[in-house]
Amino acid sequence: MSQSLVIVESPAKAKTIEKFLGKGYMVLASFGHVRALPSKQGSVDIANDFEPRYQVLPESKKHIDAIKKALKGADRLLLATDPDREGEAISWHMLAALGLDKKNPGVDIQRVVFHEITKDAIIHAVRHPRAISGDLVDAQQARSVLDYLVGFNLSPFLWKKIRYGLSAGRVQSVALRLICEREKEIRAFAEQEYWSIAARLGVTPEQEFMAALVEVGGKKLGKFDIPDETVAAALKAALQTGAYRVEKITRSEKKRNPAPPFTTSTLQQEASRKLGFSARKTMSTAQKLYEGVNIGEAGTVGLITYMRTDSVTLSSQALKEAHDVISAAYGKEYALAKPRIYKTKTKNAQEAHEAIRPTYIAKTPAELKKFLTPDLYKLYELIWKRTVACQMAEALLDQTSIDISADLATAPGAGPFKGARRAGMRASGSVIRFSGFMKLYIEGVDDQDEEKEGLLPPMQEGAGLKLHELLPEQHFTQPPPRYTEATLVKTLEEYGIGRPSTYASIMNTLVERKYARLDKKRFFPEDVGMVVNDLLTAHFSRYVDYNFTAGLEEELDQVSRGEKQWKPLLKEFWEPFSTLLKQKEGEVSKSDLTTEATDEACPECGKPLVVKLGKRGKFIACSGFREGCKYTRNIESEKAEETAEPVLSDEKCDKCGEPMLIKDGRYGKYLACSGYPACKNIQPLNKPKGTGVTCPECEEGELTEKKSRYGKMFYSCNRYPQCKFALWDPPMEKKCPKCGFPLLVKKVYKKKGEFLKCPREGCDYTSE
Repeated sequence: MSQSLVIVESPAKAKTIEKFLGKGYMVLASFGHVRALPSKQGSVDIANDFEPRYQVLPESKKHIDAIKKALKGADRLLLATDPDREGEAISWHMLAALGLDKKNPGVDIQRVVFHEITKDAIIHAVRHPRAISGDLVDAQQARSVLDYLVGFNLSPFLWKKIRYGLSAGRVQSVALRLICEREKEIRAFAEQEYWSIAARLGVTPEQEFMAALVEVGGKKLGKFDIPDETVAAALKAALQTGAYRVEKITRSEKKRNPAPPFTTSTLQQEASRKLGFSARKTMSTAQKLYEGVNIGEAGTVGLITYMRTDSVTLSSQALKEAHDVISAAYGKEYALAKPRIYKTKTKNAQEAHEAIRPTYIAKTPAELKKFLTPDLYKLYELIWKRTVACQMAEALLDQTSIDISADLATAPGAGPFKGARRAGMRASGSVIRFSGFMKLYIEGVDDQDEEKEGLLPPMQEGAGLKLHELLPEQHFTQPPPRYTEATLVKTLEEYGIGRPSTYASIMNTLVERKYARLDKKRFFPEDVGMVVNDLLTAHFSRYVDYNFTAGLEEELDQVSRGEKQWKPLLKEFWEPFSTLLKQKEGEVSKSDLTTEATDEACPECGKPLVVKLGKRGKFIACSGFREGCKYTRNIESEKAEETAEPVLSDEKCDKCGEPMLIKDGRYGKYLACSGYPACKNIQPLNKPKGTGVTCPECEEGELTEKKSRYGKMFYSCNRYPQCKFALWDPPMEKKCPKCGFPLLVKKVYKKKGEFLKCPREGCDYTSE
């Protein structure tokens, strides 16, 4: 009997696939990548036409050995790694790691591709194998080598010019630029005041609606035409005397179509908006749904199709299933007579797989809920609803717009509208006539609430209206919002920068490297991130340019389509990049990047103070630090002092007697002497609790309770650092009868008892 060995990436799906294939098949996992460029200089031989020097990963050796052993009894090798460029490259690397000769491998080698882990999909893939795509492998090799050339040449440059341990990346640095430039826009933003006026009008006493002022004296109102309260008050006074009537009613039918099924990018965005998932969490949760979940009698089944895709197309089988589910659950009026087809934007036909969808649309979220963890259920429900909704009938809305005229008995007495005798208002409302897909799902909107439909009372043209109330409202223009994970992913995709499957790791790197932090789900650049970005945009502007990076991505796509060779592409990139790098080595000074001058003098030595970049961000230091002046000051504490008045405490400074102030620092609140800078005494706000036990080592201090960095309680002398005596166990006032040291309370956990022990080295006293 012939034996086939199948190689997949993940062990989680190996058993499921082996069960689907049955006898004659053995399925083993590569556990991801098997070969990679070592993280060291020289991994790419630039002089030898950019030849990569791959090495088998240490953690992969045992898996390779297991595959080699299994291969001895097989006459066919099926490479079933993931259906994308990376998966294609892993299959190619696997052959090299196994040492299989291309001309005479000694075994039949085939590449099989499936986009869902279902029995039908697996069997179909095995029956229709193909060869490894050299173009996809070359595109992935080009990407890896490009990332290596940037990372292992630009990162050491950052170490020399800013600080050791920093990193730069081909796509990472562009994402950082987006975050930093948005922050600069926010800091430079100057708010502008403006006003709006709304009226609460009524047809009858029971029927009221809101209308907005849109025209005064025949002039259409612009956003800033009511600039302040004075003009708003003059208009309100004039509008109070107006006679209101319905001038014109416009009714129209509005059709609304559903959003397409999920791609990798749109899934990350929507999961962020609706579920609060990070991109990383979304992808790891989707991976579990793809690889399979045990759903009772049916066993372990992949619940969604492959989650790394740019495609919005659905298979004919999926379209039929969606139609049947919609007809059964909502009625035939909600189902389409002909499927709605979405077009894939990606130019790379070889990667134009299906959209992310449930493998069995008939399996509703409610049906599977008992088998899923809360996170798996939430993401499955989101994918299921989006897939089904995209094949539901369009929504029909009746939109009504009402133009209202107001004849003013009293003209505005001041401002740009002085003398105006007429004003215009407008009210708009929508009524959902047929909900269609909106009955199931509405796409989220960034930085806004989802649409809310208004309702207007019935009225006729020419009808008079009663004014109930005028509502002037003050507004201020707002700066552009900081990026969330969803909006950053959306922007990167709009520019065509990177691949959606890499966005989660890019954002994670920015946070791990402390280039940016996520606070209330928004990206804030850190000081070091701003400095790195300033360096890259000033001296390597071409390589963090949005269009250049997007153009390079298109060239990689051309390689994957066989339209361009990968090594000439690397040469085109490397020659100008390496020349510029050498040039900047001599031009860029570390002090110019990490030190900023101020107009303030050092209070200790009189030399100018400077702003320096340290490990924890920027701080103020004396420029005479090389001559021995150690004066420093925390910028963050300074900023906090500027925005909040210091709070006077009941404590007195134990050095000068002045009152102590409660201040807020990097590590929380603390006490600082109000006599600063004459007295620089600071103390913790919550002083350590004393034990009443005299320190046995110095016999001057008191042993006090303290917490270690991991939160564990210990007891140390309050004269630290002069005395460094410390204990883990609680000390007692009672002293050892042998040596006079304070005794410790020791607990016997199993017996739930306590005993006393002397901690002094060489003393063996223990109580009963």
